[in-house]
Amino acid sequence: MEQKERLDNGARKRFAAGSAIFLSFIVAFEIAIMISPFAFFFYAAFNPFLLALNQSTLTRWLTAFFLPHMVVPPNEVLTIIRIAGSVLFVIGMLIFLVCALQVYLGKLLKWGVAAKGLYAVIRHPQYLGLGLAGLGLAIMWPRFLTLVLLAIMLFLYYLLAKDEERRMTNRFEDSYIAYMKQTGMFLPYSVEKPFARDREEKSLGIGKAVAILLVLLVVIVGSGFILRAYTVRHLPLDKVENVDAIAITQEDLIAARDLLPAVLKDPVVASKLNPVQNPGSHRRLAYFIPIDYVMQGMIADTGGEWKLFEHHKTIGMITEYIFHPFAHLTGGHSHHAGMQIHNPSMHDSPAMKRRIIFIEISPTDGELKSPSDDFNINAERTPLFFVDVHLHTGEILQIKDVPSGTGWGAVPTPMF
Repeated sequence: MEQKERLDNGARKRFAAGSAIFLSFIVAFEIAIMISPFAFFFYAAFNPFLLALNQSTLTRWLTAFFLPHMVVPPNEVLTIIRIAGSVLFVIGMLIFLVCALQVYLGKLLKWGVAAKGLYAVIRHPQYLGLGLAGLGLAIMWPRFLTLVLLAIMLFLYYLLAKDEERRMTNRFEDSYIAYMKQTGMFLPYSVEKPFARDREEKSLGIGKAVAILLVLLVVIVGSGFILRAYTVRHLPLDKVENVDAIAITQEDLIAARDLLPAVLKDPVVASKLNPVQNPGSHRRLAYFIPIDYVMQGMIADTGGEWKLFEHHKTIGMITEYIFHPFAHLTGGHSHHAGMQIHNPSMHDSPAMKRRIIFIEISPTDGELKSPSDDFNINAERTPLFFVDVHLHTGEILQIKDVPSGTGWGAVPTPMF
């Protein structure tokens, strides 16, 4: 009876941990879901949760982003981090799949304990693979919420690994203990050796478990805040007359400095902006982007063709996002939406046009003293209108108002 209760408790723990890990990956895969035809159903359940977090200054940071998502990484450090996200995800999933195949074939063919391949080096390569994939996803879709769930997921992997080792020790006794003494838990034994004093410990005290979780949260989430501050300091961002301008690339920021003054003097644009009486209470942010920039729907609702979930090209877009991480930032959207333009003249080419989306930035606490303050986590953002302008002639091609939300409605989207 007692043994049955232990088995039931272990099964419940594994189910609870598995559910939490599944939730972590679903949230991290938001980038894939939000550009799929299932976005409506996903956000029907998930967006109320995001909006609830967004209501309080204490929890709004969870919906914010900590790495560039809508601008080309402005330096080598951020470029390497973004590429590492794709590499970690691919390598992590390969490790998991190969090791899972080895384990299940071993069960089917009754090979006994998996102790070959990666299992000859570490005891839990599947969890290592999933952890690497989770970290890669957190870099590719960098919400702070994803980091929190990553920390919890890694903690649960540790608990599951300890539980598996307890069961394996009970079943195989000395042979498994000998295996544990030769291999590391998640890293090679030579790396883990300084921390291997409790490798035969079967149970984990509550105090130690809480300490491990807190350390993971502090290290992982703290790293996110450091990266966010670093990102904001290096954005292609500048103040141009009475507005702040952010561009997709450093090269376009130069063009924005040249073109924006004339655009701001246009009577229609000037009347729509209205002078800010107190610069500390409100600022105006202008996104200077290619006219066919694929991510513009996340800035404002500029038209149905920029609501990516309506294009039914999810697999191709996600594949490109993983293996060509910056293509969606620099290559336009025509291959996604089926709107290729054949033999345009250079003057009429989308490459010769820019769209300037004006956003109202309002503080919920403190003041907005500089352009970098536009990206305060607690700042309120309201899209106003956009202006299409010719890159070389400066001719204003179109001025159009936009709704208050983005192409995804009230879903919190990236700022940079």
